[in-house]
Amino acid sequence: MSTLKVPVGPEDHVEGSDYAPVTLVEYGDYECPHCSVAFGIVPRVQQHFGDKLRFVFRNFPLTQIHPEAEPAAETAEFAGAQGKFWPMHGQLFENQVNLGPELYQELAADLDLNPADLTHALENETFTKRVREDFSGGVRSGVNGTPTFFINGQRHNGPFDFETLVKAIEAALPAD
Repeated sequence: MSTLKVPVGPEDHVEGSDYAPVTLVEYGDYECPHCSVAFGIVPRVQQHFGDKLRFVFRNFPLTQIHPEAEPAAETAEFAGAQGKFWPMHGQLFENQVNLGPELYQELAADLDLNPADLTHALENETFTKRVREDFSGGVRSGVNGTPTFFINGQRHNGPFDFETLVKAIEAALPAD
């Protein structure tokens, strides 16, 4: 079984308590239709477990088949640098069929981010290194497709529907 090679750290995008007994890490791609499905499931899983679950999203753009995956990830990182990763993350998935420069500009403006600064960051590849570090960590951890989940550092190889994720996370919870 594959294990997470890069531990969760301060540079990660995290929802939930650092003291949660279970950490769910997703390697995802903003252009991947399966990741869009997971985007609809993960919040339900988070709600189900409350403060017992910490969620981490890492970029894994499959650029060979998804040409907008890396620019979308860089757009999310641009927003993250200004404390707005999660709102941008959500908007990118909710508008997945329209990914592209026009959408990124529109979303930046909607989130009170400077669209000109975003254009500059994308043109200068300001966040490319950050996205590729996530990708590289995923490769080292055995990620070869998206979405890929890790539960407390162990790769989840089963389906990622709500019921299956809940059972896998319950199995990872410490006994009371």
